[in-house]
Amino acid sequence: MMTRSRPVLSVRNLHRSYPSGGGTLTVMAGADIDIYPGEMVGLIGPSGSGKSTLLHAAGLLEKPNAGDVFINGRECLKLSDDDRTRIRRESVGMVYQFHHLQKEFTALENVAIPQMVAGKSGKEAEAEAARLLSNMGLAERLTHRPSQMSGGEQQRVAIARALANRPQILLGDEPTGNLDPATSDSVFRSLLELTRTEGVAALIATHNMNLVPFFDRVLTVQDGLIVPWQPPVIETFG
Repeated sequence: MMTRSRPVLSVRNLHRSYPSGGGTLTVMAGADIDIYPGEMVGLIGPSGSGKSTLLHAAGLLEKPNAGDVFINGRECLKLSDDDRTRIRRESVGMVYQFHHLQKEFTALENVAIPQMVAGKSGKEAEAEAARLLSNMGLAERLTHRPSQMSGGEQQRVAIARALANRPQILLGDEPTGNLDPATSDSVFRSLLELTRTEGVAALIATHNMNLVPFFDRVLTVQDGLIVPWQPPVIETFG
């Protein structure tokens, strides 16, 4: 049973709309969410429902029309661009549907470079990268470049990279959505195990209903709000 201490991430009264066909498309209409230390939360919903919008705001990648984002209790949206970048680098890990690895670098280098940017020595960064990649089952692939790896292996590298700077929260935007079902299941299990081992909270957006049992809590977007997800009712006859 996890302790309900201060949330790692809190989003309050989030509003986000976009111009659309001469009008306005409202995606978030006062959304609230809290993510606590050590828990894995699923955000379920079809494409276009607002999952990515929430993650981009929570990860300080874009500013909403209104609302607040708190990371480790600190209000972030009123900070300078440099301060938001620093918090994102130190406290938030991001994994996307596509791995976005640097194709000219090896798996080890892809995971080490963000750590070096944050101030670690090359030796320390490579040791941590090797540890994370080994924990993702890639001990034999450290010197391989993305073109030499399968899609599932590339995504495992991306997950290790997201966790390289020991963030407090991992945000995943369909992190296995580009993989076949068997690979998706395997990669997600590895993600789950590594986040548990590293003690990282996670908010994972997905439309893959097979992942629901893995989460501690499951939420969805409904009318621009974040609400508990309810499994569909299966009617029986006879």
